[in-house]
Amino acid sequence: MVFRSPVSLEALNRLSQGTLIEHLGIVFTAAGEDWLQATMPVDARTRQPYGLLHGGASVVLAETLGSSAGNLCVDTAQQMCVGLEINANHLRAARSGQVTGTARALHVGRTTQVWEIRIENDAGKPVCVSRLTLAVVPVA
Repeated sequence: MVFRSPVSLEALNRLSQGTLIEHLGIVFTAAGEDWLQATMPVDARTRQPYGLLHGGASVVLAETLGSSAGNLCVDTAQQMCVGLEINANHLRAARSGQVTGTARALHVGRTTQVWEIRIENDAGKPVCVSRLTLAVVPVA
């Protein structure tokens, strides 16, 4: 298990209130021993002018999942995880419904973490694959 304690989806969703996460409709929905999952609607908030899911919205979902998962791996009284680098490969368009992202740990180290985030459409087909590198830094 990479997380320091059992994951509270309720607590994660409560922390998201009043942020970009809530504005885009991202909701944490499930967690396992080394993964975290959330959904995001494909609607007016997340589509680009041509009616497709905006690639930037996919990146927001990916970074939200990876950063949240990373912070579940550290003592947040002492440390926090912040994004160093993110990449995203957009594989398939989404026009409606919702997408589901799942972040899985690839590396959880003392000073860095690497997370892979797969985003799928309602049919379970890949929409985006992303990799996020986090720095583990002291809390200021």
